[in-house]
Order: sequence, then structure tokens, then C-alpha cells
Amino acid sequence: MISLLAVGLLVLMLIFIGLGVPIAWSMTIIGFTGYWILQGSGPALTQVYLHAMDKSSDIFFVSLPLFVLMGQLVYHSRLAEDMYDCIYKWFGRLPGGLAITSTIGATGFGSVTGSSVASISTFTPMSMPEMKRYGYDTGLATASIASSGTLAMLIPPSIIMVAYGIWTETSIGSLFVAGIIPGLLLSFMFCVYIYMQCKLYPHKGPVGQKFSIKEKFISLYKLLPILSIFAIVIGGIYGGVFTSTEASGVGVFCITVLSVAMRRLSLESFKNALYDSCKTTGMIFAIIVGGYVTAGFLNITGISEQLISFFGTESVNKYVFILLLVLMYLFLGAILDTWAMVILTLPFVYPIILNLGFSPIWFGVFIVIMMEIATITPPVGIIALMMHDLVPDVPLSKIFLNCVPFVLIGLLLVTLITIFPEIVMYLPELQQKR
Repeated sequence: MISLLAVGLLVLMLIFIGLGVPIAWSMTIIGFTGYWILQGSGPALTQVYLHAMDKSSDIFFVSLPLFVLMGQLVYHSRLAEDMYDCIYKWFGRLPGGLAITSTIGATGFGSVTGSSVASISTFTPMSMPEMKRYGYDTGLATASIASSGTLAMLIPPSIIMVAYGIWTETSIGSLFVAGIIPGLLLSFMFCVYIYMQCKLYPHKGPVGQKFSIKEKFISLYKLLPILSIFAIVIGGIYGGVFTSTEASGVGVFCITVLSVAMRRLSLESFKNALYDSCKTTGMIFAIIVGGYVTAGFLNITGISEQLISFFGTESVNKYVFILLLVLMYLFLGAILDTWAMVILTLPFVYPIILNLGFSPIWFGVFIVIMMEIATITPPVGIIALMMHDLVPDVPLSKIFLNCVPFVLIGLLLVTLITIFPEIVMYLPELQQKR
């Protein structure tokens, strides 16, 4: 009877989300209702209060708004423009060079922002006019920018990894370090695909402007701001100089000082960065609290324990379970927002993952890659939809169709990290030995 109640309320929550009710409210309402039915209104209100207080007083949560602010400051200070110009001088002459430049640029931009939305908003106005001028295939152009924008989720410091670390109580610093190799590998795979596609079909991505060796080397100084911030923040975490929470504060300080010194940060843009950071942080905090309320309700129904006991038996192969997860996330990613996809499944999936012997750090990288894939798959691929809003003259169907190869590349990376988990775990394990 209790299990039927849990299933019924979960179905109701999906209906709420489908009707457009924010995911945070949907989860909180359902979790609160479940507590109320089983324990009464008093304990239900207490559970919501305790979860909210527990997360808001968690020292690790301090890093979330600071990493969000760090990304907003980089976005508003226009540091990406300098980086794009340098990368274009080095790679623009290759077949598909402009698309490759966007991919490499988004990788570098993601290393200091952690926001796919900021990445798309930044690189589309810079890249699309140039690609159109050189006669690029608009499908490849938009798909390459959209797909490379998702790299910000995986390249540290990733906002989603911070939220995952808080929710699962996993080391955020280890998650950041674990995302470096898979993120760079995925970026490289995207670049190889673009190059091969444009090499075979030159009309899709003609070569760009030619620059002298002198111009290329002179442009390298434009990479210094981004590289120095990444080295300080991620290098400090990896070297044990400071924790991930301390790194977020150091990152904000460095970017602020650097932007002011370069005269890239006005008072108005600083206010906008603060405002956008507050909105994003509030949204994520509400989702985390709602997820905890729902997870707590599901825990007392016993559903989680039933799933663990079923999938924890020796008859269930752990790699078959990973395959089932991939299929499930592909399905959910096609109909749900990425945050909804992850927060709704973590209460069920995470205990089973631990019971099957998978590392929570490895699973964090796995689930972020699946979120990347979800953002460019129809019909709710938020990054693809955003790309269409930014470039309305390109049909949405064309964007989604050209994103398919990038989705397959993402799935190839999932296969590689499953067969060779060392791709994810090498740097975290090396860090622990220091």
C-alpha cells in the first residue's frame, strides 16, 4: 500500500513537471504530501525545515554561489573574446577551423565558468557570423557550437558537479579533478569529428583566414587570463593548497582583480553578475532541498531498499545495469529538464551504484556526461532549443539532426569510461596519493 502511494505521487510529480511547474516546487510538494499522509502535517513541515536548514548551513554549499559568481564574472568581463581570437589564429586554417575554434574555446571557457548557458550565449554571437561569412553548413555550425557548449558541465569547475557533490556528499575537489581527462578527451573527439567531416566534405566547413607564425605567437598572451585562473583554482585543489570551498573564493577574487585591472568589469556589469548569480544559486538550492525532501519520503516507503535488494543480487550484472541507466537517461533526457532527470533518479540510482561497487566519483562523471547528451537530444534538449533561439533562421530539426553525431560521440565516451574507469579515476587516485 505504501509502495503504491509512492508510485502514485511520483507519477503526479511527473504530471506537475509536464504542466510546467518548476522542478523544485514539484519535488517539494510531492515529498511534503507524502510525509503528511504517512506522518501528519507537523512532521512533514519539520522535514522540509530540517532539510532546508541542513543544506543552507553546510560549509560545502558556500562554494556553489561563489563558483556561479566566478562564471558570471568571466562572462561579463568578456575574457572569452581574447581567447577565441587566439585559438582562431592557430586553428582557423584547418578544414572546419571555425567550428574547431568554437569547440576548443568552449573547453577553455568552461574551465572558468562551469555554465553551458553562458558558453552558448558567448560563442554563438562570435562564431556564427564568421561561419556564415565563410559559407559553413548551418547545421554543422550550430550543432558544433551547441555540443561544445555542453563541455562546461564536465570541465571543472562545473556547477552541476558542485550540486552533485553536495547532494551525494562526495568530494567536490575530487569530482573536479576527475572531470579533466574525460572533458579534454570529449573535446578532442568533437574536434576530430569536425575535421574529418569538413575534410571529406569541404563545402561544410571551408578553411579560414591565414595568419603568420609571428601573429600566432603574439596572440598567445591572450590565453594568459583564462589559463592563470584555471591553474590557480584547479591547481590549488589538486595540489592540496586549498579546499574546493576555499578555491571558489580564491577564483572570485582573482577574476575580479584581473577584470578590474584589464578594465573589463564595470560597476553595472558587476551588479548584473551578482544578480544572475543569486538567481541561479536560488534555483539550484531549491532543487537540492526539494530532492532531499522527496528522497526522504521515498526512504520511509521502503522503495529504495527494495530496488537495492533486487539490483544488488549476484544475478544482476553491474555493466548491464549501467546499460539500463544509459537507456533510461536517454529516454528521460528526451522528455525532462536535465536537473529534473538527475535529481529525480538519484534517490533510487545512487544507493544501487554504491551497492554494486561503483565509485561515487566515477558515477558523478558518468551522470554529467549523460546530462550533456540530454541537452542536445529532442524534444527537450535545452541547449539545442537555446541555439535555435539565438539563430532562428536555422530550423530546430536541422540543429537536432546535426547533433546526432555528437550524441554518439558522447555515448562512445560513456562506453570508454565504463570499460576503462581509469580514464576518470586516474587523477583523483593520484591526488589521494600525494
